[in-house]
Amino acid sequence: MRVLQVLAVSKILTSHLSRTHRPSASRQMSTAASSLKKSPIFRTLGLIGGKWIDAYDAKTIQVNNPSTGEIIAEVPFMGTLETNDAISSASDAFNSWSKLTAAERSKYLRKWYDLIMANKEELGQLITLEQGKPLKEALGEVNYGASFIEFFAEEAKRIYGDIIPATLGDRRLFVLKQPVGVVGAITPWNFPLAMITRKVGPALACGCTVVVKPSELTPLTALATAELALQAGIPPGVINVVMGNASKIGDALLASTQVRKITFTGSTAVGKKLMAGAAETVKRVSLELGGNAPCIVFDDADLDVAVKGTLAAKFRNSGQTCVCANRIIVQEGIYEKFAEAFSKAVRNLQVGDGFTEGVVQGPLINEAAVQKVQTFIQDAMSKGAKVLLGGKRHSLGMTFYEPTIVTDVKSEMLLASEEVFGPVAPILRFKTEEEAIRMANNTKAGLAAYIFTNNVQRTWRVSEALEYGLVGVNEGIISTEVAPFGGVKQSGLGREGSKYGIDEYLEVKYVCLGDMNRS
Repeated sequence: MRVLQVLAVSKILTSHLSRTHRPSASRQMSTAASSLKKSPIFRTLGLIGGKWIDAYDAKTIQVNNPSTGEIIAEVPFMGTLETNDAISSASDAFNSWSKLTAAERSKYLRKWYDLIMANKEELGQLITLEQGKPLKEALGEVNYGASFIEFFAEEAKRIYGDIIPATLGDRRLFVLKQPVGVVGAITPWNFPLAMITRKVGPALACGCTVVVKPSELTPLTALATAELALQAGIPPGVINVVMGNASKIGDALLASTQVRKITFTGSTAVGKKLMAGAAETVKRVSLELGGNAPCIVFDDADLDVAVKGTLAAKFRNSGQTCVCANRIIVQEGIYEKFAEAFSKAVRNLQVGDGFTEGVVQGPLINEAAVQKVQTFIQDAMSKGAKVLLGGKRHSLGMTFYEPTIVTDVKSEMLLASEEVFGPVAPILRFKTEEEAIRMANNTKAGLAAYIFTNNVQRTWRVSEALEYGLVGVNEGIISTEVAPFGGVKQSGLGREGSKYGIDEYLEVKYVCLGDMNRS
């Protein structure tokens, strides 16, 4: 079963590039690219059993800079054979890694964290180079990603079992928590470092080993992070990285009885296929899938706070996050004021390559992403919506897109019913609190939601009524390593981060000791 076909690499359309301006790399970008390729953390091969290897058939795939279209590097185009070897390597390493004390695993993770932070600048530059987000934002991702390694280095020492009062005098009952085993971790391109550490951190902390499949669009950050894990002394085979043929790699992970868990961040469509595929071997599954986040602005909200928070929730990473505000639902009493103030703020967003000072929005990841945004906007306009700002490709060319605001959006439009994953802010109008809740919950997704209000009672009522795994109140950036991250409905299963996140990688074992009265 080819379960990961949706994850196959989307190439930038040749016909489009032939007629589109290619922006030249900035001096800062050229300098960073040249310097990174000389860095000891710059790796372009897969990692299996502690060794850097090419694809067995020597096939490669290009990694492009989305800002310029230039080729950064070529990496192995791996498949079934390489993945099976990575699984075997992880299985062999599990036997020793899981038997280390929690304190020993904690020390390895702490060293890994220290090395990530010591190489923060280069990792940030690498993220910007292959993913496109502004350097300041990329450095923030390094901090965020590293925080999971630090947190779970500490949490490794706090995996406790239980003693259960026995029902019979000659029995002793207790509960152990043990690592689930080999984990297959499939990660997306929009956070090429943090989505790996958020999964690998807790897995390693409790004694699991991993096979990581990063996105073929952004594998270099994953490989650099894995190199730092080796430098930290984490034993060979504990972390393995394969990339290339997404469907074959995914099928191999699903088919293997040695892989005991799949953890995935990505689209709902692919998540459903993984869930179905995992049923064949009854694997545990954690899924962090797509969203359709509502951002509700009530009449009593502080306008400045609402604009600032909505701007952050919508346009971070050029709108390419699963928790981005996908629908801005504004009460009619503040609608016009909000739209005017929000438009002014969006108009000031500087677009460009991520190495240029002052840039806050980079390119979309590829041409397919641009085509999706345009399709959504055309659908909305054909049904009566109005483009208040933007609505077209940026003059920079390539996959740069103008920050866009669309008004008079209705629930039947694609912009309101599906995840746009781009720099487009649809604004909808509502009258009552009940209507806002009904509009917000009218979706199959249930990952993140945001509300802006100064009414404490309303904060509680609405937060409890929203069918979402995360709710931000008067704040647009809510993710943190110490809080559980995950959705409800078709936005996924399980939680990542926090003390709850480590439970996803643990099995609970009950042990009964009998005949305890014998002398």
